[in-house]
Amino acid sequence: MAMILRNLRLATMQDGGAPYGLIDRGAVAIEGDRIAWAGPEAEAPAGDSLDMGGRLMTPALIDCHTHVVHGGQRAREFEMRLNGASYEEVARAGGGIVSTVAATRAADEDSLLAQALRRVDQMLAEGVGTIEVKSGYGLDIDTELRMLRAAHRIAQARPVQVVTSFLGAHATPPEYKGRDAAYLDEQVIPALRAAHAEGLVDAVDGFCEGIAFSPAQIERVFAEARRLGLPVKLHAEQLSNLGGAAMAARHGALSADHLEYLDAEGARAMAAAGTVAVILPGAFYTLRETQAPPIQALRDAGAQMAVATDCNPGTAPMTSLCLAMNMACTLFRMTPEEALAGTTRISAKALGLSDRGRIAPGLRADLAVWEAEDPAELAYRAGPTPLHQRIFGGNLGR
Repeated sequence: MAMILRNLRLATMQDGGAPYGLIDRGAVAIEGDRIAWAGPEAEAPAGDSLDMGGRLMTPALIDCHTHVVHGGQRAREFEMRLNGASYEEVARAGGGIVSTVAATRAADEDSLLAQALRRVDQMLAEGVGTIEVKSGYGLDIDTELRMLRAAHRIAQARPVQVVTSFLGAHATPPEYKGRDAAYLDEQVIPALRAAHAEGLVDAVDGFCEGIAFSPAQIERVFAEARRLGLPVKLHAEQLSNLGGAAMAARHGALSADHLEYLDAEGARAMAAAGTVAVILPGAFYTLRETQAPPIQALRDAGAQMAVATDCNPGTAPMTSLCLAMNMACTLFRMTPEEALAGTTRISAKALGLSDRGRIAPGLRADLAVWEAEDPAELAYRAGPTPLHQRIFGGNLGR
C-alpha cells in the first residue's frame, strides 16, 4: 500500500509547464523508496494518508560541489587577511591550501569522518539528500584514498547519498614544487588508478587555472579517466580564462564549475555538450571577487546552471545550500526558480544522476517539506528556510 502525503503545495521541478512545476494543492504517493504517483490531490490513489498542512514540498536538495572531507579549519588566516596580512604573509605563516593539506595528512580516517559529519549534519538539516564530496587535500596517494574512504563512510553513518570525485589534480604539493608533470605521473594518476580499483571514485575532477594546472596537463588526467570509464568535471575559469570549460566540454564533462571568467564561446561549447555550469557564489563572496560568472551568456547559450556550496575550509566555509541560492540570486541575478532548479533537477544532471531532483513517478522518494508556501522563499531568505520534514528513500523524518 502506498503512503499518501496530501495537502501540499508541490514544487515538482518538472521542466516546462507551470513555474517550478507547481501543483497548488497536490499529493504524493510513496511506495518503498520510490515515488509511486504525484499530482493534484483530487486525483490521488487510495492509501493511508498524512495531512501536510498546506506546506511546500520540493525534491530533496542536491549539493553537487563540496570539499566536505578535510582536516582542520582556516579561521586564523581569515582573521589575518582582515587585519591586513598579504597572501604571501599568510602563506609564510603556514596558511593557505598547504595548511589544509598538512591537517588532512595528519588526520586518520575516523577523524576525517567525524569532522565531515559535523558539516554534513548542517546540510541535512536544510533538506539535502545527495552530496558530492571531492578529494584533493591529500595530494599524495595514501591521503587521497583515505579522504575517499571517509567520504564513502558518510553514507553509512547518515541517511544521505554521497557521490565522490577524485581531485588529485587540485594543486601541486610543496614537495613537488616546480615539478607538476612529475606530481601527475607519480601521485595523481597512480592514486586515481588505486581509487578506481577500490571502487571509491564516481567521477574525476581537476583545477584548471594559472595557479594550478594547464588544460594540457588536465587532459592527461582526463585521458586516464576515460581509460577507466569514469566521467569528468572541472574547476574552470575561476580566476582567468584558460579555455578550461571548452576543453571540458570537448571531453563530454558532466560539469564545469566556478566560471567567473567564462566567455561566450565557452558558454556555447558547454551548452552544445550538455555540460552543466555549476555556480559557486560562496567562493565569490568569501574572496570578495568583483567579476561575476556570465549568467546571461549562459542563459543565451542555453546552458543549464546548477548551484552548490563549494563547502571548503579556505574559500567557501559554508554548509548552507539555501544561502548559496540566496547569494546566486542576490549577487548574480539568477531567478529563484533558476536557483531551485539548480539545487534539484540540474544539480542531479551535474552528477550524472537521473533518478532524483524532480517529483515524478519512478524517481527516488528523496523529498523535503518546508515551513513555507512559496518556492521562492527558499532563495529569498539570507539563511535557511525552516525544514518541517526530510524524507530519504521513502523514510519519513530522516
